[in-house]
Amino acid sequence: MSKVNRIVFAIIAFIVTIPYAKSQEKPAIPINTAVENVQKYFSVYPVEKVHMHFDKPYYAVGDTLWFKTYLNTNLFNYSPSKIAYVEVLNGRDSLIQTMRIPLKEGAGNGQLILDPQFYAQDNYRFRAYTKWMMNFDMGYYFNKVVTVGDAINKKLGAEITFTPDGSRTKATLQFRGRDGQLLVKKKLTWEANDGWDAFDKGKGETDELGRLTVNLSNKESDKFKKGRIVVKVEDAETLVGNYPLANALFNADVQFFPEGGDLIAGLAKKVAFKAVASNGKGIRIKGKIIDSKKKEVATFEDLGLGMGTFSMLPVLGETYKAIVSFDNGTERSFDLPAVVSDKINVVFTTQDAEFINLGLVTNEDYFKKVEGKPYYIFGQLNGHLVYAAQVSIKSSVVAIKIPKKELPNGIVQLTLITPDGQPISERLVFIQPQQLIDIKVSSDKPSYARKDLVKLKLNLNNYIDSLPGTFSVSVVDEKKVPYNDDDDRGIVSNMLLTSDLKGYVEKPNYYFNSKNENRTEALDALLLTQGFRRFEYADLIKGKLPMVRYMPEEGIVISGILRDNVGKLQTGAGLLLTIPGGAIKKDAYTDAQGRFAFDKLVFADSLKATVNARSNANYRSLVITMDPTEFPKIDEENPYKSSFVQNIDQNLQAYLDNSKKEFRTSNLIEEVVVTKRVENKQTSKDFSALSGLSMPEHRIDGSRFAGCNVLSMCLNTMLTGITYDTNTLKYYITRNYNQGSRVPVQFFLNGMPIDEPSLNAIQVPEIESVEIFLRDDLGTVRNLYQNDGVVSIITKKEKKQPRMTLAQIEAMLPKSNVIDFYPLGYIKERKFYTPKYSTAESKQTSDYRTTVYWNPDIRIEKSGEINLEFYNADGTGKYKVVVEGNDLGGNVGRQVYYYDVK
Repeated sequence: MSKVNRIVFAIIAFIVTIPYAKSQEKPAIPINTAVENVQKYFSVYPVEKVHMHFDKPYYAVGDTLWFKTYLNTNLFNYSPSKIAYVEVLNGRDSLIQTMRIPLKEGAGNGQLILDPQFYAQDNYRFRAYTKWMMNFDMGYYFNKVVTVGDAINKKLGAEITFTPDGSRTKATLQFRGRDGQLLVKKKLTWEANDGWDAFDKGKGETDELGRLTVNLSNKESDKFKKGRIVVKVEDAETLVGNYPLANALFNADVQFFPEGGDLIAGLAKKVAFKAVASNGKGIRIKGKIIDSKKKEVATFEDLGLGMGTFSMLPVLGETYKAIVSFDNGTERSFDLPAVVSDKINVVFTTQDAEFINLGLVTNEDYFKKVEGKPYYIFGQLNGHLVYAAQVSIKSSVVAIKIPKKELPNGIVQLTLITPDGQPISERLVFIQPQQLIDIKVSSDKPSYARKDLVKLKLNLNNYIDSLPGTFSVSVVDEKKVPYNDDDDRGIVSNMLLTSDLKGYVEKPNYYFNSKNENRTEALDALLLTQGFRRFEYADLIKGKLPMVRYMPEEGIVISGILRDNVGKLQTGAGLLLTIPGGAIKKDAYTDAQGRFAFDKLVFADSLKATVNARSNANYRSLVITMDPTEFPKIDEENPYKSSFVQNIDQNLQAYLDNSKKEFRTSNLIEEVVVTKRVENKQTSKDFSALSGLSMPEHRIDGSRFAGCNVLSMCLNTMLTGITYDTNTLKYYITRNYNQGSRVPVQFFLNGMPIDEPSLNAIQVPEIESVEIFLRDDLGTVRNLYQNDGVVSIITKKEKKQPRMTLAQIEAMLPKSNVIDFYPLGYIKERKFYTPKYSTAESKQTSDYRTTVYWNPDIRIEKSGEINLEFYNADGTGKYKVVVEGNDLGGNVGRQVYYYDVK
């Protein structure tokens, strides 16, 4: 049976009505009506999920980051999205880059060069989604933190540790220079700021071990969350480093979650707990539960990730506290939820090969009040209604059995609902009745020598009707790239688990690693403590469906409106789109609302496009207004920031040491005698009004504006980290704009302040560069101009030019009927380079590669065998092979394999 038919069968088969007597109460909304209304949502609103497989878990500046993007959907009667978006955000939530990935058969490839001009040592968050996913909660976007170290440009390294000390926190920093040597007896100044203003500062000198201890007052703890400590060390030159303070204060929160939602008096059941430190990660705890008389009623200890469960029998009128002990010796108390007597909960008992066994439970007193009352219980899995029943309460415990044999893998959300559509209890249960895509990996030898040829064999069996599948393979030298695979977010843990849970899931692969003996208990504790809200049953049961703004994209669309110069809409007018670099020349005509659209376009990024309306009789009076490309706001409080690595130099030491060797070897060139004088380029530092600013976050070379007629339109798409508001006609720092701030950016032209209308008076060919400052640490510009951020436009130094002709002057005037711009195109795909060492001479070269092999283009039409060949690098030890993939039916698979290099 195909997966499509299986799911349809499951939906039809599991919708049942448990009969009730005539004397019993009838529901306000009949079960058939409720099911029909809910099913309308599930059958019309597909669930799309995105996954990214990276060639390795972390990188260094100068590396090429390789990735494959996968798309899974739960419905097969619509055309799924053909485009995925991948965004890169730095540790301060500034948007660095957006990439458009074309998807074919549910997958697309890409790469990102970590150019030292734009990327520095930091924790970068990759966020991936489709346009269709923008209609719903962004908590279900794909998020993964990728740490990037720097072995090229970074001159100052530091390891920072925080230690509580009464009302203060000690921050101990140990400094090293570019060569890795300790910076001993060096004078320095430091400043702690909240992202803008300093709240503490001082001076000091490093000791014999290159260390400095800074005392920070806990009174400013509210500023630590986004704060940083900025240090300037005086060496042969001034070395500057800045380090986040988010983890400076030890804090921990412990929450308790009774199964089904309530502590019901007189009813013994499971209570889950979750302990989270200030860095967002689980923390080891143990403790006991005491009542108001300090009598111990239960004890508990976490399973290793700060989560666990215990059982207790609550008593009506009693209050309970948890006395919690942490690993650092501190002890705190936390209140448990209040005991209630008028609730009914859904609880999970067991599951076997055939059924999920549940219970509806309440105490005897409340049972007498709800006896004979009808309730609904709905079960949904991956956007499918897989169970619906009307239940009449005939005892204080009602047993329910849900067949699971025909269900897909994933999280079943079981919700108990009142007849008027109000959810009152919920339970999440993970099931895996279907086999994953079977991936078997083998090599022709168990061990190899350096630079040996490796013959890898993949046997792929995807079980379901031999649906076409696509896979990606990465091979890394694990000695240079050590990483605990439990920490990774693989395609199985993502598609079946984390993509359906809101919030941060620590060590997602832990729950699918058979070597972890307590993984089943740990997974159940996770589901009892993690949020899930893709939709609201209360609205769906009443037939209220959510509005959608974005449809699944079939390709790139360029659209807009055509008016005349007095604002009158133009109907039936012709426009021409040309993208010479993409060999595109396409016509379109405006509709009754003056709108035009060029759809299903395919072109690479960074190409110049022109929309021309001059084919019309009245073209001189026409004005083209292009539609802006809409993107989701920046979710600054994204919980996956908890994956940030604090001391990157130390955590990536093996990788960065190898990176130094790799770049030193690859960048050696023969001696060159320079005879031409190098022209010094101007920067914002050359202008006194801007001299107080630090280094710009982004610099755009003037050459990128080639062919731009209307500067303001080009800036709208090229100013990284800045948003243009079409209502106010102002520019704003994106991260602050998304939080509600409406303090605009200040523009400068050669150090002189200008307003936005003046932008289009600038001669675009004369622009040398545009520098973007998202921060003004000293406030030298902000305090004077009451602005938020600076965009500094620098023009080329004046050269004597002959007088311009009238034709030249007219050619420079912006034309409203011809628009030049640089739309976001598809990423330019590159091929991973694999060297060949087939001769003794070729083996004499040094090979410091960390990713030994990357292949994102493995496709199968049916179960089969794939043979791969590649050569090892110079590294010895274990090499790690990771294979991931999916098929068009949404089935996923992952396999990890190791071989030795001696």
